[in-house]
Amino acid sequence: MKITADKVAEIMDEALLNKQKFYWDDDLTGFGFYRMPSGVGTWFAEFRPVSGGSKRRLKLGRVGTLKANEAREAARKAIANAALGNDLAKNRSDERASSTVKELVEAYIAGKKMKESSRAFYKTTLKTQIEPFLGSVKAIAVLRTDVQRAHDKMSKRARYSANRAMALLSAAYVWGAKRGYMPEGMNPAARIDRNKEEARERYLTDDEMARLGDALREAETVGIPHRASDSKHAPKEKNRTVYGPHVTGAIRLLMLTGCRLREILNLRWTEYDEKRGLLLLPDSKTGRKTVVLSAAAQAELDSLPRVGKYVVAGQSAATEDEKPRTDLKKPWAAIAGRAGLADVHLHDLRHTFASVGAGDGMSLLTIGKLLGHADAATTQRYAHLHVDPTRAAANAIADKIAVAIGGR
Repeated sequence: MKITADKVAEIMDEALLNKQKFYWDDDLTGFGFYRMPSGVGTWFAEFRPVSGGSKRRLKLGRVGTLKANEAREAARKAIANAALGNDLAKNRSDERASSTVKELVEAYIAGKKMKESSRAFYKTTLKTQIEPFLGSVKAIAVLRTDVQRAHDKMSKRARYSANRAMALLSAAYVWGAKRGYMPEGMNPAARIDRNKEEARERYLTDDEMARLGDALREAETVGIPHRASDSKHAPKEKNRTVYGPHVTGAIRLLMLTGCRLREILNLRWTEYDEKRGLLLLPDSKTGRKTVVLSAAAQAELDSLPRVGKYVVAGQSAATEDEKPRTDLKKPWAAIAGRAGLADVHLHDLRHTFASVGAGDGMSLLTIGKLLGHADAATTQRYAHLHVDPTRAAANAIADKIAVAIGGR
């Protein structure tokens, strides 16, 4: 076919196919584009190196990003260079093969489709864990022994973070091999001995919840007795730090909803359906999520001053470049310390929400729905708290069997 802008647009508007399809240009041999089942089109140039051997195919760019005439000119250049002995595909492959581990992981983070929160976490992992030990090494030259040695050093800093670094590095190598950054199947981060991890189990007792409630009321009224580590941004009154309603409200909402920290800090007022008592989260760890609110949680939301677009107002609230609050580390440390809960993390409030439900006999399926678990297996961590209703069921069954068999 004669590849023109109109013809390409016509093909790209056609119904999706169930397999990849190639389209070749009549005028320039070796120039064309292919369309994937997803509908994505890619320009390419195909040629045989002057030295012989199998044909090479050089990707030129996406259909839509490159216009037809631009892609044709790029293909003409690649084919002409091949005729002169300058293989642009090999040059590109050589350039990729010379990249460092840092560059490989950066390319993976930039090129892989993922949530922005995951992207930010990976960038931090690269900077703090991978880069100090392997960042400057050529990616193609890394051995499994190098990675294991690096993991051992990372583990002395943070055992769990070292494991996360291995997962990121392994994923980057798999991704890179598929794109020609290194030989197919090369992955020195595979089968590394990782640190054993144990799920954290810390739930607040009734007494601890009462103490936390007292500390929250003190924080928002007379204030927590001031210490040097308290937030410098909070007002100081008579050697106490007073925390506003958005800080204490955020902590109460974490307890009353079982939501994750970022789900509360990123929550916008437009995502609160007060008539139906729902939070309609467009994006959470497991995707779109609907949170069913209790009367207590809704009352807490309704009591918060509406300053800006975020429920938990940050320092930039109501400004043109408003951003959500980044964290609650310092106020939580002060409030939890005041309540005698220095060993409690903010995420433990989510576990507490689940543990109360399990202890009261709610089904794990219901608890999983409330927490927004995508996988039912995730909720099984609370199964051991689900003892009373399970024992009641066991007693009911066994009692009938005992009567039938004449048991004692």
